[in-house]
Amino acid sequence: MTAFPLTWLYAPGDRPPVVAKALTSGADIVVVDLEDAVAPDRKAYARAATAELLAELPPVPVHVRVNALDSPWAGQDFAAVAPAPGLCALRLPKITSPAEVVRIAQHAVPTGLPLYALLETALGVEQAYAVATAHPSLRGIALGEADLRADLGVRDDAGLDWSRSRVITAARAAGLPPPAQSVHPDVRDLEGLAASCAHGRALGFLGRAAIHPRQLPVIERAFLPTEEEIEQAETIVKAAAAEPGAQALPDGRFIDTAVVTAAQRTLSLARRR
Repeated sequence: MTAFPLTWLYAPGDRPPVVAKALTSGADIVVVDLEDAVAPDRKAYARAATAELLAELPPVPVHVRVNALDSPWAGQDFAAVAPAPGLCALRLPKITSPAEVVRIAQHAVPTGLPLYALLETALGVEQAYAVATAHPSLRGIALGEADLRADLGVRDDAGLDWSRSRVITAARAAGLPPPAQSVHPDVRDLEGLAASCAHGRALGFLGRAAIHPRQLPVIERAFLPTEEEIEQAETIVKAAAAEPGAQALPDGRFIDTAVVTAAQRTLSLARRR
């Protein structure tokens, strides 16, 4: 897997042909969903189909979003997919406390299996840093914006920006990677997706979840550095190598260690181009 995954494509676990297409879509990570995308009477089939898929190593990393911990299906999900050799990580929906992460890490999954917590309620957002530092097996946190929007009663997209910044800050404070942005629900609105990605990138997200392959190239373009950004980063890194320490560039820009670190990350991302 790339060091900087930018695209996370969801596919419903009860539709194996769709999952198969997702695996060849070019997504950095495929997330097989056993939760919201699967009707209650299809849960058992989705679970069995996913376990069969993961009996062998898939061509790209696969995460599985299990059902919520307080649902009647979560325990069966863990038992079926956690031991599978092709599973890279579990995504845990509707997490509201660090205790839930600890319980899963200690009792429900093999030692060391990476976990990702999805914060989808006001309580989950309030617990963001505690969740992010709950257990070494936790490798990332992210928002589930559809549920959060309903919980908060938010009508305008801007109403989620405080929660977004809260989760981004909590992840970085815990030493976790920048979170991936939540899905854009209108798969035909590619222009809106691009604008939303640009806003998310400005907030500090890195990459985004998708629900259709047509969204992938839009997301990747939005989160990759532009030619101008690459040129600026190269200038900064070269200047820092020639003269370590804080300095002013000929164009007046001031650079220090933090600026150089950001430039180095830009160049690392640029290698994907």
